Amino acid sequence: MIPELRRFGASQSPVVTVDNFCPDLAALTAMAEALAPYPPAINHYPGVRRVVDTHDDGYGQIAALLKAAAPFIAGAYDIDRFDLVEASFSMVTCPPGHLSIVQRAPHFDATTPGFFAVMLYLRNTAGTAFYRHRASGIERVTEANLPRFIAHAKQENIRSNAEYIHDSNPFYERIGMVEGLANRLVIYPGALLHSGVITPGLPLSDDPRTGRLTANLFIRAG
Repeated sequence: MIPELRRFGASQSPVVTVDNFCPDLAALTAMAEALAPYPPAINHYPGVRRVVDTHDDGYGQIAALLKAAAPFIAGAYDIDRFDLVEASFSMVTCPPGHLSIVQRAPHFDATTPGFFAVMLYLRNTAGTAFYRHRASGIERVTEANLPRFIAHAKQENIRSNAEYIHDSNPFYERIGMVEGLANRLVIYPGALLHSGVITPGLPLSDDPRTGRLTANLFIRAG
């Protein structure tokens, strides 16, 4: 496994990708399928999400995935140790016309610098894109610039179309993209503005055998 380090936009924040990451992708996918049906996500994620914990059968696969990712996290971000915040399997399912105002725009996972997303694509998808907010120039949302970003975004999101962002639009410039190849791991700071690439007409199934299935882990540097 040879990692690729990418840097997007003016912030040059590192985004790590590792292909052919999981030695037994079929077993991990079977675990995800066995946990169905998934409940609706409780945050702004536009779909369903099954949080995985230590009591679930196959949790050892999640622990092994994170252990295998640790050297890449340490090398790219100079982190000695980290804690798992949450692990889940997720699928985007919301039809574009039913999106909330917030779901039409790129999002960030956290403003703290030690918070990272670790995601494994379980099958081929269009991928994940990263953005710059045009009015403010913000690519990475921090506690310092959060009020400025929210002030602009609240007004702009109301004017946005009821659709998923998948390219540049009048309010956000796409500055980079990771293609969602099956068994590709991607690691990025949670503060980066990003969005799944959900192109028009993409089937949005809630069946993990056919849906846009990803394994999502959030970690915090210790």
